[in-house]
Parts: sequence; structure tokens; C-alpha cells
Amino acid sequence: MHPISRRHLERLTGELGIMQHAIGSRPDPKHGYCVDDVARALEVDLLHGRVLGWPAVADSAWRSVHFLQAAFDESTGTFRNFRSIAGEWLPGRPSEDSQGRAMLALGTAIATTTDDDVRAAATALWDLALPGAERLTALRAQASVILGCAAILDLGPNEPARTLMARFARGLDRRFRSNASSDWFWPEHELTYENALLGRALIVAGRRLPSKDMIGTGIQSIDWLLRVQTSASGHLSPIGNTWWARGGVRSRFDQQPIEATALLLAAEAALEATGAPRFRSAMELAYAWFLGRNDLDLPVAHPARGAGSDGLTASGPNTNEGAESTLMWLVAAEHIRAQRAADLVAGSPQATPTRSWGQPAPVPAQLQLSVVAR
Repeated sequence: MHPISRRHLERLTGELGIMQHAIGSRPDPKHGYCVDDVARALEVDLLHGRVLGWPAVADSAWRSVHFLQAAFDESTGTFRNFRSIAGEWLPGRPSEDSQGRAMLALGTAIATTTDDDVRAAATALWDLALPGAERLTALRAQASVILGCAAILDLGPNEPARTLMARFARGLDRRFRSNASSDWFWPEHELTYENALLGRALIVAGRRLPSKDMIGTGIQSIDWLLRVQTSASGHLSPIGNTWWARGGVRSRFDQQPIEATALLLAAEAALEATGAPRFRSAMELAYAWFLGRNDLDLPVAHPARGAGSDGLTASGPNTNEGAESTLMWLVAAEHIRAQRAADLVAGSPQATPTRSWGQPAPVPAQLQLSVVAR
């Protein structure tokens, strides 16, 4: 396990928030900021605050909260996405994914911050943005909102959050059931990016509603993603960023850090739901991808600086170290740190491969016995 390093995170941070892109390790101000990355940066600060203490991250977290406050457009009920380095909001329709990520970050802040003022600010903004979130139709945006609602429900009953979580989760579950098959267990006709986010959302929602069927769908989707993205030699080989259409040729490169981290977080949710050791191993599989257990045996993360390369290309790691990639490394590292600490306390065995991903696991039968209520 590597010590936390915020060196590159701080280097990428401008006056208003974390900048989107970098040329090499140098920030590239001409591309400015975006809500997606600022929301993720807030989540990283919340994770780091648990280890380093809140004073170490408070200024950074507040910078992100203020950015999200400024991003919200009351005339449309949505978050503007792109902002120039000078602070001007750029024209154009914001993506649904940016809305979902903002809601996830706010929900996480409300549920986990130790700063009452941050919680109050995040709660006020969540309440303003909730009606706009209800209109989202993109599956990944809905999945992010599901997770944000679930985080808020960790604090206690909240009927608007529970209602929206249930509506989105049931719709996502129906999409899987109507489109997935044993050879393509997916609700879309193409695998694209951050795929495991969908299964993670189903598991988390299924535990809170509760719905064993929903959890089962989520577990099966994660098992399938692991099966099709694990190499013959046993390392993670995420889909490349020209994607994989059903019946077509799978893209191998450029592999993106967001896919590895999404799988790690989904495996964590599956482990919490089932206790199945294979998901502890899957978390380590995804973490190892960053450190060089991948198709090229080359590290994609640079722990001493807290930086992440912008993907794994056919010729090696991308030399640029932008916000998304760096934040995905930092998220992955903190979730592994927490899982290993929990395993030590519980006396769990070290994570080792426990099964081949060549065949899906008998999920429904397992769930009847091992779902842990939350």
C-alpha cells in the first residue's frame, strides 16, 4: 500500500478547482474546468479526509463545493458543465453524466463529511438539483443518482431520495432483464465506459429496497464484465475506448483508468452484499492494473506523486496525466486501503484468486443464503 500523495492533485488545481487536462504532468489551462472532475475531486477529498484528517483537505473540498454551487443554473435546474480558466461558463447543453456525477458527489458529501457546514451547503444544493435529476434518462447518469440517493439514505429515512432511487433502479433492472442474455449480459448493444457503475448501482439499491432479484442482476453483470475483461493469464484487460459493439470486435486499447476503478468499486459493493471472496480478489485485480499487472506489464499510476496516466495505449501508458485518470487512481487506492484495513481487523485471508472468471457464478442460489442486510 502506498502513502497518500496529493502532489499531482494540487498541481492540477487552479483557482476555481481541478483542471481537466494535462500535457504530460503539466496542467493545461486552455481546457479549463468541468463539473465531472470537480465532483470526483470532492469525493477524493472526502476519502483523504478520513486518513489525513479534515483540516488537510478542507480548503480543497470547499473549493469544489463552491464550484458546484456556481455551476447550478436555477433557470434550467441543471449543472452547467464546462468553465474556462477565467471562470466563464461555456455555452452548450451539459451532459447527463455530469449531472449524475454532481449528485453522487453531493450525496457522498452529505453522508460522509465531518464538517457540518459542508453538509448544510451540499444538502441545500442537493434539494435544488433533485427535480432536474429526476428527468435524467442516460443509464450511467441514473446509476450515479442511485448511488447518491443511497448515500443520503445511510443517514436515515428520506422519502424523495428513496423514491427516486427505487424508480431509477427498477428501470435499470428492467433494461437488463429485457436486453441481456447469457453471452451478452448487458442492457445496451455496446460496451462503452465506466460499465461496472450500472451493476454497482443495482447492488446498492437492491440492498436498501430490498430486492434480492435486483442484487442478483447486479452481481451477474459484474461477474460477466470480469469474465470478458480478464485475460487468459489472469490480469485485468479493460475494454479500449473505441468500445465493443455486440457481435463486433472488441477494442483492446486505449484502456481507461475509469473502467478499472468502476470495476473495483462494483466488486466492493458485491463483496459487501455477498461476502464472496472472489470479489475481494476482483478488487485487487483492478487495483493491480494500475500498478503494472496489465496487458503491457507497465504501471499506469505513479503513487509517489499521486498521478495517473491517461490510459494504456498499444505502445505504453499515455504520457498525459489529466484529472479523471489521476482521480480514478486516488479513488482506487483509498478503497483498497480501507478494504485491506477491514480485512486485517476481521482476520480475513489475503485476497487470492478463488475461481476462474470463465463461467458465471450461481448467483441466485448464493444470494438466498448470503445477502447481508444493510
